[in-house]
Amino acid sequence: MIILVGGEKGGSGKSCLAQNIAVFLTVECGASVIMVDCDPQRTTSDWIQARNNNGTLAGINCVQLYGKIRNDLLSLEQHYDYVLVDCGGQDNLALRATMSVASHVLMPLRPKRRDLKTVSHMDDIVATCMMINPKMRASFVITQCPSLPNQANRIMEAKEVCKTYDINVLDAITYSRNIYDDSEESGLSVMETQPKGKAAEEIRSIACEMLQASSATEIRNRLAEKQMDKLRGNYGSGRSQEKLYAV
Repeated sequence: MIILVGGEKGGSGKSCLAQNIAVFLTVECGASVIMVDCDPQRTTSDWIQARNNNGTLAGINCVQLYGKIRNDLLSLEQHYDYVLVDCGGQDNLALRATMSVASHVLMPLRPKRRDLKTVSHMDDIVATCMMINPKMRASFVITQCPSLPNQANRIMEAKEVCKTYDINVLDAITYSRNIYDDSEESGLSVMETQPKGKAAEEIRSIACEMLQASSATEIRNRLAEKQMDKLRGNYGSGRSQEKLYAV
């Protein structure tokens, strides 16, 4: 399964969200994950390097790809449960190439006017790519929300703007919390820094809602069933060959 975290607006926390979802899938769901960094700023690549230098953390592979990466992603998909693509904050060839093969597209937006101005353009991009990849499930997610109670209307208004377009909007959101920045500096995720904290629950909620699962356990069970189906298929193929040779 190929998951894209991207969008036209920079600064909405795309790399941070991709990194934390990758840890959630790896550590709590038992999935094999590879991250693809398409952002020239190398935010995710630097985070992976810091993470893999710490022998106590679960390792996550990462590659850097740019431009026409469609075939590269399809090749990686054959070897991992999830290919998680961080495309950075711009409309480029890598973004559109990923959308042409992605199962899920997650587009983070802050509840700010300059972020919401990009919704119309992203809607056009999604509509274009869905003509090639009609099974793609695209979703907006509101990130870095203010936690003050008097700012709640700002969050709701941002969701309403997104809902005027034919793209799903996640109920789950992230709030502006220092723990996201603090954990990223040392290659950690919020789930490893504070497993029972509010930020960790935000990531779990976003990942599960995006994948239409109730919990990490359900995702883990799906992966186990998929692996069993694969083994059955290989066994059936082998038996067919035996019969062929016998004849």
